[in-house]
Parts: sequence; structure tokens; C-alpha cells
Amino acid sequence: MPVLSLLLWMALAAGLGWWFSGGLAATLGALVVAIFCFGTMVWKLHRLERWLAGPDLHSDVAWRGLWREIAQRIQRLVKQRDRQVAAHEQRLQHFLQAIQASPNGVTLLDEQGRIEWFNDTAAAHLGLDIRRDLLQHVVHLVRDPVFSRYFAQNQHDAEVVIEGRSLSAAHGVKLSVQLHAYGEGRQLLLTRDITSIALADAMRRDFVANVSHEIRTPLTVLSGFVETLQLIPLPEKEQHRYLDLMAVQASRMQSLVADLLTLSQLEGSLPPGMNEKVQVQELMTQVASDAQSLSAVLSGQDGDQRRCVHELLFEPAPAWVVLGVRSELLSAISNLVSNAVRYTPAGGTIRVAWSRDAEQVTLSVSDTGPGIAPEHLPRLSERFYRVDRSRSRETGGTGLGLAITKHVAQRHGGELRIESQVGKGSTFMLVLPISRLEPQA
Repeated sequence: MPVLSLLLWMALAAGLGWWFSGGLAATLGALVVAIFCFGTMVWKLHRLERWLAGPDLHSDVAWRGLWREIAQRIQRLVKQRDRQVAAHEQRLQHFLQAIQASPNGVTLLDEQGRIEWFNDTAAAHLGLDIRRDLLQHVVHLVRDPVFSRYFAQNQHDAEVVIEGRSLSAAHGVKLSVQLHAYGEGRQLLLTRDITSIALADAMRRDFVANVSHEIRTPLTVLSGFVETLQLIPLPEKEQHRYLDLMAVQASRMQSLVADLLTLSQLEGSLPPGMNEKVQVQELMTQVASDAQSLSAVLSGQDGDQRRCVHELLFEPAPAWVVLGVRSELLSAISNLVSNAVRYTPAGGTIRVAWSRDAEQVTLSVSDTGPGIAPEHLPRLSERFYRVDRSRSRETGGTGLGLAITKHVAQRHGGELRIESQVGKGSTFMLVLPISRLEPQA
């Protein structure tokens, strides 16, 4: 009840009391009114207190006057607070979603190094479980000696590399981890999968080592022959034999350099478009001629006595037009056929055929050679990888042919497939999407 109304009622009660009974009655009347008003106010304050303590402050109240105004103002403040809380909650959810979407693992640690929260990427990297590992010490879960020593340090300015969790023992995972301090004694553990970077670095080192080795071998032979010719007087026939051997080593280095340049061009150029047209029949005519010449050279016969020592079965090439780069397709197909010739013993059969279905076009090269063990198949298209190094050097291979073929297939939207059984031969397939085949009229 407003103060002005209270004073007016008290004045009215005092005036009536004075009028009827004098000063004492006036005082009693004013006192009665004051007690009544005070009791009413206490009851309404109690009602307000119960409403404030209730679960729902948003529903309308059946009050009037000043108390209704008080309730409405309180409701406006509550709604404003709810909107602020909802906005903060939404920002927090967006922040957590952003961390969840991060390709890096994020783990929050308390002052004792116990895990408070982590995203899905961190769970995959470190093998954590949200229901089991919360509030567990991180060193007890990441049991890597390198990480334990790193965690015990006072400074964590640099990152360290540890072994991550992997589903396959054959394919290890390398993780880069680093701790960052924040808040009051808390730490942020960031993990990053660097497996592909580590593999690329290892491949680069192997590539440089292999190139150095492959070039150094013929250079050593050439140097030895040159020194022999310079220091030792030899008959003319012997000199010619040495020069022929030197020419073989020089040709081997030229082939290696040419294949390296081809790989470099394939990796550094844009994917082939659909404008250049390659006639399959004309392409296969050249491949067949090169295969016959290589088979004759490998026979070891001299001069005009050279003849093909393999049974080369080139099925009639279809009158198709392939959309792609002719030089790349010729290199890929020639590598498959020449490999079959090199690794198939004399008298063996090599069959080359084209086929197609509703989704793809396939060139298959099958041989009756010794075959390849299953453990070698996944690595055959790696640079310089050889099942039998001595046999490869005898036949003049550079170890880059299948790597080139794989790159060409991938650049044309296809793939290289290999099937082989030890003792029964092998089949290498260059598979291209049907979209690379020009529609026939």
C-alpha cells in the first residue's frame, strides 16, 4: 500500500475518533489503521517472497497496483537474464562445435594434469573414452616414455613426436603433441596427426638415396672402363667390347634421367583435359613394335639374327578414341608391356587386350612369368621398389615404370590394378573411366 494512502487512512481514522470520543479515540483509530495496513503489507511481502521462491516467474500474477508493478519489473529482469544466459550458452556451444570440427586434437587438463574435456579428434589420437577417462591423469593414459618426459618438464616451448593409437599394427600413427599453459595452472594439450608428413619425408629421403644409388652404379662402371682404356693398351676388339658396355651404362643413365623428368612433369602439371584425342589402334601399333624390338634385344643375339623370344599376343585394338594426353598414355602402356617382356622368361606368353563395360575402359597386360608374392603387390608402384633387384638390373629396368603408370592413371581419373600368383604369372590393368572414351557415332 502506498505511503500516501496509509497517511490518508490514518488521518481519517484519527479525525473520526476525535469527532466522536476525543483525543484517545483518535489515537486508537490511527493505531488500528496502522496495524491493519502493516499486517496487509507483511502478508503481501510474504506472498511476494513465495512467488520469488517458486519455479516459474514468467507466468502472469493476479495482483493489482504497486505489487503488480513490482512483479512485472522482476519478470522483465528475469527475461533479460534468461536471454543473456541463452546467448552465452549459444556462444559456448558454437565454441565447442568449432573445437570438435578442428582437425587437431584438443584436451583440457586441470592443475593436477587430469583430463577435464577433450574433442573427438583427441579421443581418436590418444585412444581416450569420454565415459571412462575423464578426471584421469593424462600420463596414466598416454603411456609413451617420450610424452612422460616431456610432461615432466617445466618448459614446453617445442613440440614432440610420439606414437599414436592405430587400428593396424602395420600402419603406425605419428602424433605431434605440445602443451600450452592457460588460466591458473591449467594446460591445453594439442595433438596433430603428422603421419602423412613423416611418410612423405621418409619417401623423400628414400627417393634421394635411391636416385643417388641408381646413378652412382653405372657411373662407377663407366669410370672403371674409362680408367682401363686410359691405362691399359687393349686390342681393338677388346676396346670395342668395353665401349659397348659403356654405351649400355650410359643408356641406362639416360633412361633413368628420362623417367625422373617424366615423373617430375606428371607431378607438376595440371590434370589432362578432354580435348586431345588419342587413336587406340595407332597407339597400340607403336607399343607392339617397341615390345617386339625389346624382346629381340633381350634375346642376346647379334645383328640381323635378333628375333622375338616371347609369344606376343596383341588382340586387335578397337577403333576407339581416348580423350587424354597421348604421350602420357603411351608411356604408361609401354611401361606395362615392357615390364612383362623383361620379367617373362624366353618362350613365355604376353597377352595385351582392351575391354570396356558401362563404367570403365581397361587395358590388361597378362604374362606367364614367375608371378609376384602377395606381400609385394601393395608396394609395386613405389619408386625404385623391386621384387628382384638383380633381375631388374639385368633387364635394364629403372624401377620407375609402374610409378609413372600409376600417376598417369590417376591423372586421367583411373587407377592401376595388379593381380598375380606365384608360378602362374601376373596381370597389370590400366583402368580409365568411361568418360575418357569418346562416344562413337
